[in-house]
Amino acid sequence: MSSGIPLRKRLLVRLMITSVLIALCSVAATAWLAVQTTTRAIQEEQGQVLADDTDILRQLSGYAATHPSWAGVQDTVRRLSAATGRRIALTTADRTPIADSAKSRTALPPGAAATVDPLHTDTYAEPGAQLSGVDPRAVGPYRLTPLERARLGKLATLRQKCAARNGVDTTITWTPSGRPVLSDENGILPNSTVPDVCADGQLNTLTHTEETALARLTSLVEACLRRENVAVPAKGFLSLEFSSQAPQPQFALGGKGLDGHPTALAAKGDGHPTALAAKGNECVAEARREQLDPDVAPVAELFLGTGDSALPHFDMSNANKAKIVGVTGLVLALTVAVTALVATRLVRPLRALTQAAQQPLEQHARVPVTTRDETGILALAFNELTERRERMEAQRKAMVSDIAHELRTPLTNIRGWLEVTRDGIVDPDPELLASLHEEAVLLQRVIDDLQDLAAADAGTLALHREAVRADELLEQVVAAHRVGAEAAGIGLRTGTDGTSAPTGSGTAWIDADPVRMRQALGNLVSNAIRHTPDGGTITLSARKEEDQVVLEVADTGSGISAEDLPSVFDRFWRAEKSRSRRTGGSGLGLSIVRQLVAAHGGTVAVASELGAGSLFTLRLPATDPPVDADELR
Repeated sequence: MSSGIPLRKRLLVRLMITSVLIALCSVAATAWLAVQTTTRAIQEEQGQVLADDTDILRQLSGYAATHPSWAGVQDTVRRLSAATGRRIALTTADRTPIADSAKSRTALPPGAAATVDPLHTDTYAEPGAQLSGVDPRAVGPYRLTPLERARLGKLATLRQKCAARNGVDTTITWTPSGRPVLSDENGILPNSTVPDVCADGQLNTLTHTEETALARLTSLVEACLRRENVAVPAKGFLSLEFSSQAPQPQFALGGKGLDGHPTALAAKGDGHPTALAAKGNECVAEARREQLDPDVAPVAELFLGTGDSALPHFDMSNANKAKIVGVTGLVLALTVAVTALVATRLVRPLRALTQAAQQPLEQHARVPVTTRDETGILALAFNELTERRERMEAQRKAMVSDIAHELRTPLTNIRGWLEVTRDGIVDPDPELLASLHEEAVLLQRVIDDLQDLAAADAGTLALHREAVRADELLEQVVAAHRVGAEAAGIGLRTGTDGTSAPTGSGTAWIDADPVRMRQALGNLVSNAIRHTPDGGTITLSARKEEDQVVLEVADTGSGISAEDLPSVFDRFWRAEKSRSRRTGGSGLGLSIVRQLVAAHGGTVAVASELGAGSLFTLRLPATDPPVDADELR
């Protein structure tokens, strides 16, 4: 049935296409999400690793800047390893272990991640380190005593209050050396910003500790200048500049020399101020590292790995989790929407079929056909079934009425004659008894016909099949009806092909019940006799066509109109509604013919034209002749 449906409109194809589209969308969304999430996660992981590495280096550099040796750094290393999930190892330049977070002493990476040297650092993790190359937490001899810190803290508080009274908001920041400095939202508060009433100069005055350290630094710078053949200036060419990081020694080219001239600091051979300043700053940096060296830990190599596990630490961020949930929800929503749309279009005709099937039988609901797929074909079949049910219902009502009519007439006649005979009005003479017998025979014939039809409808019609020659079957039918035909002035003959042929392919044989087939052909002949005028002819013929035997009953009677041909085999149908049952039969003969032929696996058809007669054609399966067919002939 579905062979005529275009491939793209078939229900199976549409379902498969929908499933493939949903699968493709899901796979594409999943792949895109995986790529995006993985890329973002890798970027975030790389950024986190870089931040962790920088923080590790910053904290270890701070430890080295505040401790004269690496003793006790093991706890710090383990703490940093636990926080970052990285293996952290410190060694000397010749890879002698200092500290290692790994429990098992596995091989170190081939190259160090960084060198931990607070006196030569380029890290940007600690503000101020990149300006001098020295970790600002390395203060060494510049670290103030507790008493000095307390005194400077009180001075900073007084200056802060004074500035606040004059409309300047400041905060106190403590440097690694323990010196407090005032700063505002823009940073360190310069002296020019401090109100005059608050600028007493006491907060920026060097303490004894700072003076001692600066004096030691000055002697180191002088020694450097002498090595560089630079005239040593008078005292005052070094000063301390205070910031939120640490005191920064400054080389002052403008300091007064022995003769008081600004260029008293002169190199032998070239006294250019710029060259002098550069040479002085180099000596200050060298002297400062020499001064701080005893108070910081020695240089160490930093190695970073993946910890005790072979896999790096990975943790998906909340943003990536939210993206996964969002995309998953979007794909799910699209899948549900597409599925709902397709399912609605597919289920709508089925729902209409269900509603129509649930309607009462008398409404005979129809279903609109909106598609050309299997569902549309099902709707067409349902509508055709509804129409057939309507016709069958109409035929059933008509049949009940016709049966009642057919039975009522003979029963009424029999009852009437019996009642008048009982009352003594009419004597039960032979003529009356013959009339009653005729009515009983008619009644019996109707009942027998109904019984045959009921058995055929129920599939319980008993057939006693045997091999039957078609020509002999026709001769028997003609012989049984010859007297009635001659009485009506009608010629009855046979025109069988192959009746005189010897045994072979020319003789037609059928596997049938001879009694039932004579009944079917007899009904056709009886019907033809009733509708053929005096002088007409009725011809019975048989022929073999491939694997079928064709039996034909042709007459030259009144014929049937084209509009009545579809109803010829309906029960109780008569071509002339006014014809009585005595002249027109019971109206069941042709119905019985169709049922008997169908029980034998054959078909029956009719062709007719008004005034030209009718032709009934029976097609039955052919069979092989019996083994003793020659003896039978």
